[in-house]
Amino acid sequence: MDKVSTIEGRAIPLGLKNVDTDVIIPAHWLKTVSREGLGKGAFETIREAPGNPFDVEDFAGAPILIAGDNFGCGSSREHAAWALLDLGIAAVIAPSFSDIFSGNAFKNGILTVELAQDQVDRLLEIAADHPIAIDLENQIVTTPFQDRFAFEVDPFRKHCLLEGLDEIGLTLERGAAIETHEQQRARALPWLDAPQRRDAA
Repeated sequence: MDKVSTIEGRAIPLGLKNVDTDVIIPAHWLKTVSREGLGKGAFETIREAPGNPFDVEDFAGAPILIAGDNFGCGSSREHAAWALLDLGIAAVIAPSFSDIFSGNAFKNGILTVELAQDQVDRLLEIAADHPIAIDLENQIVTTPFQDRFAFEVDPFRKHCLLEGLDEIGLTLERGAAIETHEQQRARALPWLDAPQRRDAA
C-alpha cells in the first residue's frame, strides 16, 4: 500500500448525498476479482449525464473527490474502493461516510475526511476552479484562499496510512516478536513441530 501524507490537486465536486456503493460501481462490474479496470465503471450512471463533473477535462486525474452526506452507503463491496483507486482517487471528503465503506477505503489506502456541511460546501465552491490540499500529518484541509479546516482521524488508521501499512505490512512489523514466540514455543512444546506418524493400515 502506498504511503499517504499530503494529497494535493483538483477535487471532483460531486456533492451528492447518499451515494451508495451501487452508484460508485454498479453490480454488473462485480464479476471480476481484479482491482484493475474498475475505474471505467465507476459512477457509470452519473457519467451518462451530459456535463457531469467526471468528464470535465479540468478534473481529469483529480486525486480528491468531494461528496455529500452518507457517502458509500448501501451494500458492502470492496470493489467500490477498488474503483475509486483505479479512477485515481486518493481521498474523499464528505460530511459523513458509511462505516463499511470507510473501513474498506482505509484498508485500500484511501483517506476519508469528515468535515462539517458548511465546510464541504465551501470546498465544493472552491473546487470548481482551484486545487485543494489535504495534510494528513497535521490533519488539515487547506485552499489557496487561506481556508484551514481541521479534521479528526483515528490514530491507528493515521499511522497505517502514513506508513503505507496494510494488514500484511502490520504483521511484518511484528516479525521479530513472531519469530521470538515461535522459538520459545518450539523449546517449550517441541512435539508440536515433530513429524506426524501414520500408523500402518
